[in-house]
Amino acid sequence: MWLKRKSGVSQAPLEQLGALESELMERVWSRGEASVRDLHSDLALRLAYTTVMTTLDRLYKKGLLERRAVGNAFLYRPRISKENYNQQLTQHLLGIAMQESGSQEAVLSCFVDYVSDSDRKLLDELDELIKAKKRSLRRRR
Repeated sequence: MWLKRKSGVSQAPLEQLGALESELMERVWSRGEASVRDLHSDLALRLAYTTVMTTLDRLYKKGLLERRAVGNAFLYRPRISKENYNQQLTQHLLGIAMQESGSQEAVLSCFVDYVSDSDRKLLDELDELIKAKKRSLRRRR
């Protein structure tokens, strides 16, 4: 799976974020827009300013953030919503599991088994998604 990129930003496969990348993305998603200085201050000086700056630049180059120059600094904002990122990552990882497992049934079985008995509502939602997908496939014929 590939995230859509603007020109000048390289394409890289969708990947799970590292701990610092995740923390910074969470903060940018929460704020909506932030500078390196804002995020460095949020982290209570645990990290060097340049570490935060480099990590934000990496997230920009991965296509997860947009940036605009304001004076001598950049303001960063998400290019993708948290929900969209999580959905794309889940689809990507599930796709890998389906291809690599040798048994799609085993992957689906594990997925269903993962849902605990107390998550009856989640199983009902899964059942509705399956029914909707079947209807969609029938209409394509």
